[in-house]
Amino acid sequence: MDTQPRMRWWGWGEDGHDGPVKPGAKVILSKHCGWPAGVDRPLVALEEVSLPESRLTDEMRARLAETVGEDFVRDDHATRVSHAAGRSLPDLIRLRTGRLSSAPDAVVYPAAGAEVDALLAVCAEESVAVVPVGGGTSVVGGIDAVRGGFSAVVSISMARLDQILDIDEESLTATVQAGVFGPELEERLQSRGFTLGHYPQSFEFSTVGGWVATRSAGQQSTGYGRIDENVHGLRCSTPSGPIELPTTPATAAGPNPRQLFVGSEGTLGIITEATVRIRRVPKAVRADSWFFPDFASGTAALREMEQSGLQLAIARLSDVNETAFGLAQLGSGLQRKGVLTYLRARGITTPCLLVVRYDGSAAEVRARRSQGRSIVRRHKGVNLGAVPETSWEKHRFSTPYLRDQLLREGMIAETLETSAPWSKVEDLHEAISADIEREMAERGTPAFVLCHVSHLYASGCSLYYTVFAKQQVGAEIAQWKALKSAAGDAIVAGGGTITHHHAVGTDHGPWLPAETGQRWLRMLRAAKAEVDPAGIMNPGKLMNGPATL
Repeated sequence: MDTQPRMRWWGWGEDGHDGPVKPGAKVILSKHCGWPAGVDRPLVALEEVSLPESRLTDEMRARLAETVGEDFVRDDHATRVSHAAGRSLPDLIRLRTGRLSSAPDAVVYPAAGAEVDALLAVCAEESVAVVPVGGGTSVVGGIDAVRGGFSAVVSISMARLDQILDIDEESLTATVQAGVFGPELEERLQSRGFTLGHYPQSFEFSTVGGWVATRSAGQQSTGYGRIDENVHGLRCSTPSGPIELPTTPATAAGPNPRQLFVGSEGTLGIITEATVRIRRVPKAVRADSWFFPDFASGTAALREMEQSGLQLAIARLSDVNETAFGLAQLGSGLQRKGVLTYLRARGITTPCLLVVRYDGSAAEVRARRSQGRSIVRRHKGVNLGAVPETSWEKHRFSTPYLRDQLLREGMIAETLETSAPWSKVEDLHEAISADIEREMAERGTPAFVLCHVSHLYASGCSLYYTVFAKQQVGAEIAQWKALKSAAGDAIVAGGGTITHHHAVGTDHGPWLPAETGQRWLRMLRAAKAEVDPAGIMNPGKLMNGPATL
């Protein structure tokens, strides 16, 4: 057990993985949105980060310590800072500049579900707000220490709930405590020939409890399922007492209560353990990569592949801008020119890259890959073999480090995502990009907007955006709000969901009523009133989000 956060306090991940922005990336960003040459904005020192005074009284602290032990109630400066923010763009800006207007008054580390039960009972009695924290990777304000009208706010860390309790090889399930990190789970499962197959980009630094609480989707969810599809049972501590939902393969006993807690974002209670479906490690894995003449051709190919039952383990289609950004970063100009020359000879001048992977038995993989190639060729795809896909997999968890370096050099990089029916995808893709570009241009900071499809369904797919722009120095948060508002409005108007896998948190709250309707939100609040009558659980998130940004 290690109670220290895995990520450095000021940014993504761990030291030793940063590097300069590649020259090709600077060239293409300079072309589309400008590059603030010569800028170097280092972060403040940890001790210079300003925090509000802790409002946890000696009496409150003593009651918490009675439950978990004195060593596991911490309110030192470093611990409070490291639990004060997730890793959204506004979070990173506040951390780097040392302007944290909110932070937990203390961080508490329970070691068992029963201790979580007791802590929540104490916090309800003392009017102390509670923010559950797993790996701290939220990019939507999900772990913001919103105090509201409560006397204090504490973060309850899952760091000591780090046990894999059971692997049922016969039933193909694993029961896991909430604080288990992705790499530990996969290492343990794969040592016995199994996998969960859940790989969000935050995989190295996020926990099973966080995945379940935010209804996570990983990069292999097209083949292995989203986390909500794989939760078969769970235990949740609430201020009114624990709720234990047994593991069942299926049930007709009314609406599925497990799904009420999956995606509840800590607003109903704290998920302390979950039983998830696992699979045997595939005997064969085969990659393939293609270039299309345009994004529409690529999405049409993916739709046919998914609806034909090809069960792609990984599918990622980049639009023109994202493909150009990737090509710009190739190791040498000659290599890039060689690829472009190869494509022009085949009639492709605005390429869109697709990478896919097939998992299964050797015979299944060969058959599905052959069928997939036939489909892609009908949609004018040009094959590049396995190398682009395997290269992407090698670096797939490193992209967030680029955002930290860009912030230092005077740029912003924001990500957002949605999903929509196939019939709306093309129009929605264009509308979101256009509205972001228009809003940023009006603010005098032109944006370069990239997009890719990364999750497939029979009825539709996801769209995942990355936005680059020069920082408006001193007004970065306002700049982000304008970008976020433009994107959110375009998503709702175009028939997409306000979030496909990042969750609601505080950032997406303004658009949730348009998607779910007020009656559903009232139903959620009624459920919350039953398990959390004092309203202490993660205030300001999900159904209690702010009316506006």
